Amino acid sequence: MEQPDIRPPDLTDEHRMFRKTARDYVEKELQPHADEYERNKAFPDEIFKQVADMGFLGLNVPEEYGGMGLDYWFTVIWLEELVRSRCAGLNMALSVQSDMATPVIGAIGTEEQKQEFWGPAIRGERIAALGVSEPGVGSDVANLSTTCRRDGDDLVINGAKTFITNGSRADFITLAVRTGDTGYGGVSLVLFPTDVKGFSVGRLLEKVGNHSSDTAELAFDNCRIPARYLLGEENMGFYYIMQNFQGERLVAAIMATAGMELLCEEGIRYGSERHAFGRPVVKFQVWRHKLVEHLTAIEAGRRLTYHACDLFAREQPALEEISMAKLYTCDLAQKVVYDIQQLHGGYGYIEEYYVARAFRDLRLLTIGGGTAEVMKEIISKCRGL
Repeated sequence: MEQPDIRPPDLTDEHRMFRKTARDYVEKELQPHADEYERNKAFPDEIFKQVADMGFLGLNVPEEYGGMGLDYWFTVIWLEELVRSRCAGLNMALSVQSDMATPVIGAIGTEEQKQEFWGPAIRGERIAALGVSEPGVGSDVANLSTTCRRDGDDLVINGAKTFITNGSRADFITLAVRTGDTGYGGVSLVLFPTDVKGFSVGRLLEKVGNHSSDTAELAFDNCRIPARYLLGEENMGFYYIMQNFQGERLVAAIMATAGMELLCEEGIRYGSERHAFGRPVVKFQVWRHKLVEHLTAIEAGRRLTYHACDLFAREQPALEEISMAKLYTCDLAQKVVYDIQQLHGGYGYIEEYYVARAFRDLRLLTIGGGTAEVMKEIISKCRGL
């Protein structure tokens, strides 16, 4: 059987030049403000426009909607370099805008919807959120209960959402609603402008990590939107959401892998400078071997993730591969950050060191976008187990 062509993102000189541009931008314009954004538990809305003006929000979006029209590997590179902001909340907010809340509009939206919602989001003119999770429903999307009924030329929406990234500042939400009977066959997607009467933002949720990203509870009380804001076919939303989740889960795997690599860089640097018992900490066999084990596992995760990226970029079926990549890399990230924090000793527990923040932030990876347990269920079904 022919082996798959696992292509690294540095495929051409253009890709390599883009990586340098992305890294320079992130390290000069975003990373210096990470501590400030974390303390404030917010970052300025203007960041969306600044990042969009650099082209980073629409790398593989057609130019007529404000994108760059490039291949998916540019998105992979951007996500890898974005990790170097050392500000996971900011990274989450930006990736929701570009790779979670909006790609489905490009995939199934009408031309009018693309012009009204997709283009402005890619240009950083409107902030987007993805509204799926509810107080009683997380990964069990088929049982969501936010209702949407047709009334003439309007759709009337009632219900609540929770854990919504960009929820308090979004100009619109790609919203999952129930339009039909119970179960997956009665779910639809709508584009919901947040300036609608009856919509309200509840409390902002205090999280363990990702502090600079707002995560909100949302309420919908007889909210009316035009029926033309129905996205795709009615009652096909569950299918659309499952397709959309593939891109979201791939983002998690890409950023987990890049994050682990950054942590190992930090650990090696610190371990080379910090001395104990007369020699650098990193020169002790226990740490040399532990780092080598992690570097080997990270490289395996990268290859698994790049294979999934390749399939995704070529629009090939990749449910199993993406689920495996998310499961493996996000679980590995928990082990890597634990050991890098341990290598730092007492300083690993001090906020001024990046590893302390990473220890909190990375915990989300095995939960968000489908838990590790859900990934295992998906993989088991793919293998007929």
